[in-house]
Amino acid sequence: MVDPPADVIAPDRPLRVAVLVKQIPVFEDMVLGPDGRMVRDGIDMHMNDYCRRAVAKGTEVALASGGTVTVFTLGPQSAENVCREALLFGVDAGIHICDPEFAGSDTWATAKALATALECFGPFDLVMMGRNSVDSDTGQVPPQMAEMLGLPFATGVRYLSLHGDRLELRLEHDDEWVDVAVELPAVVSCAERLCDPCKIKDPEAWATVDASHIQTVSAADLGPGPWGQAASPTSVGPVQMIDVERRRHMMTGTLDEQIGEAIAVLAEKGALASGLSTEPPLVPHRTGADFDGPAIAVLVEPGRGRVNRELMGAAAALAAEIDGWVAALGPGLDDPDEDLGTWGADAQIAIGVGASGNAPVEEDLASAISPWAAETQPWAVLAPGTAWGREVASRLAATLGAGLTGDAVGLRVDDAGKLIAMKPAFGGWLVAEILCASSVQMATVRPGVLPFPRFNADRPPARRLSLHSPGRSRLEIIRRYRDDDSDELANASVVIGVGQGVDPADYPKLEKHQAAIGAALCATRKVTDYGWMPRARQVGITGHSISPRLYFAIGMSGKFNHTVGVRNAGTVVGINPDPDAPLWEVVDIGFVGDWAEVFDALIPRLAEAQAG
Repeated sequence: MVDPPADVIAPDRPLRVAVLVKQIPVFEDMVLGPDGRMVRDGIDMHMNDYCRRAVAKGTEVALASGGTVTVFTLGPQSAENVCREALLFGVDAGIHICDPEFAGSDTWATAKALATALECFGPFDLVMMGRNSVDSDTGQVPPQMAEMLGLPFATGVRYLSLHGDRLELRLEHDDEWVDVAVELPAVVSCAERLCDPCKIKDPEAWATVDASHIQTVSAADLGPGPWGQAASPTSVGPVQMIDVERRRHMMTGTLDEQIGEAIAVLAEKGALASGLSTEPPLVPHRTGADFDGPAIAVLVEPGRGRVNRELMGAAAALAAEIDGWVAALGPGLDDPDEDLGTWGADAQIAIGVGASGNAPVEEDLASAISPWAAETQPWAVLAPGTAWGREVASRLAATLGAGLTGDAVGLRVDDAGKLIAMKPAFGGWLVAEILCASSVQMATVRPGVLPFPRFNADRPPARRLSLHSPGRSRLEIIRRYRDDDSDELANASVVIGVGQGVDPADYPKLEKHQAAIGAALCATRKVTDYGWMPRARQVGITGHSISPRLYFAIGMSGKFNHTVGVRNAGTVVGINPDPDAPLWEVVDIGFVGDWAEVFDALIPRLAEAQAG
């Protein structure tokens, strides 16, 4: 990463800033009721972590400009507390959108209610939000709302400078940094490390806030609607809590005896398998004879070959079930040397925007695709669950009024011929079936969760088509650059998780062990905070969720904020010198000792067992 820019806030006029916040349950207190729905009564609720940064930075911008900042929240009566906390921090006024009619709002209906409220109380020069909420983790509401408001949008703001009306931003995406500039008015979402958060968690302090600074807004105040579930193109089906049982087996005896016992347990659990236990699925042959059947569109992100092929393979399998066909859409698909037919596409549609024919900006891509989608009415649209995919898909869904499931981990066709997307939440604690009522069904899909298919050389070449749009984006892309590859972590079968207890001076030794067993590395938030590993390697509540076959936790205490991100790992091995560490509650195998000593003895034996 190049040196970060210095934050400069130098507006030339008073600015009206709006900050949108969400109240969410505290993870550790979450329970499901007998109906499979999350129980909120009696559960501690607090402000979403990313929203805390938006409140802090929004207040800073307003103060620097001599303007005002207003906080908005949509939620039940208890959500008034996030307004109170923001007011204590320095916000000028709170708008609490609260009415039983808003119950059951999905991201589209939520974005619509918030956009309408902003229009009622605006105009605002700058709208700030958290990048996503850590409970549902879709990241869809900010770009959907920006599309509804007709405003430019920038996601994952890590550094922010304001010169007059010109915002200069550095955006933190999945494994990529993007430097952009945009003129106000604009909508931005905030990354975790943008600034120190608003954090006043004392209910007694909240009670001291003058309630006259908070205005309650009903559904009738916003207009005739519909609102809530009636306005939501998606609905939640069965929800289940994923209860992962761990053995919590602590090794005893000499180190050699511990290693022998651990290898035996790993073999018993099937954690020593190398390579693929089954051959990956072949991209199915096309069953439809023409292009008259239902289409499944795949949004192809530049530079994401693996996830694009995962999506095309899944789309081809779905198309075989509904007698449909697959259209791959994206910039750069007019390359004559790249045929996507063998990977599942029946048509590849190159998208050009503006005089150059190039379309690097998400807003322009969505505006180019939406007329095609409105006319074609595809059965489904699939996009990668990346910053790029979320914005393109969210803007497209907002335009089409289509249901969009975020960060799906599975797709299937139900008995009625509708798409069912499996949606995780709370770091994988919950998985829900999401159904779209709209004619166009949409989903972003988490990289690495779908099988990587074998290309089918017998499939015919994809039909070549093109779309063009004059473009409308006001976001200026200055530079994009990557410092890592998040696909590696998402697809790794063996991962070593590194906490701050591992001295960076020992990383070369760790990397040798990593190479010996073909493992990828991930990190706790503290490690990435210190800059010892890239942000793309962070696992946990505000990082990635991964599901390797075998996971090693070293140099960490085992706090919930990290370990929730590896709940779906097949087998977890922990190493820590503290016999009372919370880590032991979430492992299958535990070594009380120094990670380097244990690895020196364990890794050669493990590599030998893998090879055998």
